[in-house]
Amino acid sequence: MLAAERQSIIVELIHENGSVQVEELALQLNVSPMTIRRDLMKLQEDNKVERCHGGAVAKQEVTYEDKQTSHKEEKKKIARTCLPFVKEGDTMFLDAGTTTYEIARLIKDIPGIMIVTNDLEIAQLLKSSDAELFICGGNIQKSTGSMFDRYATDMLADFKFDVGFFGAASINASFEVTTPTMEKMWLKRETPKQCEKSYLVVDQSKFDRQAMAKINDLGDYTGVVTDKKFDLRERKRLDDLGAIIVEVE
Repeated sequence: MLAAERQSIIVELIHENGSVQVEELALQLNVSPMTIRRDLMKLQEDNKVERCHGGAVAKQEVTYEDKQTSHKEEKKKIARTCLPFVKEGDTMFLDAGTTTYEIARLIKDIPGIMIVTNDLEIAQLLKSSDAELFICGGNIQKSTGSMFDRYATDMLADFKFDVGFFGAASINASFEVTTPTMEKMWLKRETPKQCEKSYLVVDQSKFDRQAMAKINDLGDYTGVVTDKKFDLRERKRLDDLGAIIVEVE
């Protein structure tokens, strides 16, 4: 089997399963683990997969421009559902993302609010509003306009928030929130703990997807605002996690 053919099979397997393991691929494709590692290295260089310990996961980091046009109406509905959770005088955190951007559009003129964000696009939107605005410093991920490194995380450690809204790249079948970028894991894991109320805001496309690093579980938020419809088995699992689902119609 040619390397290109083998790598095409690997990509298909990752898209089907969310992730692959080196040893399993070696057995399935009848090659050495070293050959598989070289394949995964080449696929990562081609921006097709993300390597992780022992294997690889699907490439899931999406540019801001692509996110803006994806599921736009669903994101607006989620934002409208979130509006009642913000009240006059709140100190709040808006995580980077296009769903949180839609929330920013709706809440920016609520009197007396203070907004902290790690998203350049949200900051640009809010700079001419009456809201008091703080933006996290640090290295900028140019494809998404967001900041997630140690400097951003250290800055946020000093804040306490009335309410926070958080996005996610992927939520797996066990309802674990995951991210393809290690630097994002710490900020997204710790900041909800600093919020009196924290909400995960995700459209249905984010479910049944796996990324490299676990952030937390759906039960770690005050509520999960989503347009996804869950079956009875999923509802039982959510109840076991203590997850509160805020349905979007």
